[in-house]
Amino acid sequence: MADQTQPLDSGDAATRDASPEDVLRHHAKVDFPCDNCGARMVWDPDRDALYCEHCEHVRPVPEEDEATILERPLSEAGTSSRGLGLELRAVRCGNCGAQIALDSADTARECVYCGSSNVLAQEANRNALRPESLVPLDVGREQVMDSFRTWLGKLWFRPNALKELKHAEAVGIYVPFWTFDAQVHSDWSAQAGYYYYVTVPKVVVINGKAQVQMVQERRVRWEPAYGRRDDLYDDLLISGSRGLSRILLDELGPFDTTALVPYRPEYLAGWRAEEYQVDLDDGWTEGQNRIEETQRRRCSGDVPGDTQRMLKVHNAIRDITWKHVLLPVWSLTYHFNGKAYPVLVHGQSGKVVGKAPWSWVKILLAVGGVGAVAGVVGVAGG
Repeated sequence: MADQTQPLDSGDAATRDASPEDVLRHHAKVDFPCDNCGARMVWDPDRDALYCEHCEHVRPVPEEDEATILERPLSEAGTSSRGLGLELRAVRCGNCGAQIALDSADTARECVYCGSSNVLAQEANRNALRPESLVPLDVGREQVMDSFRTWLGKLWFRPNALKELKHAEAVGIYVPFWTFDAQVHSDWSAQAGYYYYVTVPKVVVINGKAQVQMVQERRVRWEPAYGRRDDLYDDLLISGSRGLSRILLDELGPFDTTALVPYRPEYLAGWRAEEYQVDLDDGWTEGQNRIEETQRRRCSGDVPGDTQRMLKVHNAIRDITWKHVLLPVWSLTYHFNGKAYPVLVHGQSGKVVGKAPWSWVKILLAVGGVGAVAGVVGVAGG
């Protein structure tokens, strides 16, 4: 077996002691050859390094002494680097619209997100903004498949045949995101309501006779209220994907952006990366809307009293910076009774979310069982 501790600087002269930008330029049209046997190397999540499947040689990706995660003002988008820094092809799904950049040795017959076979080859977008950083794929294929089978086994009211599922296509993908940092000052005004109670007469009917009883009735005292607050947003994540289900993405949960490392194309070797379909301007529009919705909830929480009305919020957003990042997700598509079902596995935590068919037989049996229990209880009570 080849030495698995040999560092990257034992490779060709063009990559030895090279800066990240030098590596990007050098590998603009080549893969990452193994410096032991010359075969093509790929990023291995289990080894956290480049790996040669031919001779099993392992080559670490260089780490910067002081890794700087760049963040840019919105005004600097035009001067940012373009492309992913290595030769890629692309396919576009005619069903969900996702555009996936493929490794030069890879092929795709189905969409990795929706399972559609309506995929068309096209040129990769070399003019797309280059990611500033990424979270390396850290969950390997074996763990993904184990987690997927465990997830299938825990599903309720699903066909038993799912547990015997033999095949599911798992693809590791780097998904595009925009992150935004901002400082927000919010001024708010509202009417704050305070509950109080008064005793009033009320006509009630008891045993067929009208009677007057004294009851407590709730009233609201309205008073004007004003306030302000300052909040900081750090790495607000906005998906740049059109193909990835927003519902499943929300269920998947957050990513730990403290694990971001400066972008290097080595991390993409052997894997797929989705090209963003939500551009920076649209991403910021969504980010701004999310900030304003969040500030409205926070300001609503600052209003004193028991209830409120006529809340008005004015936000001043400043010091806005952005990053284009890639975050790791495994996408699985399995077929059952002729229909494709998408599943996502978090590339950091390994969490599994997805869709599965219902077993209406199990549901009807469960409903019938509840009805039978209710009938027995009713008879016993009678």
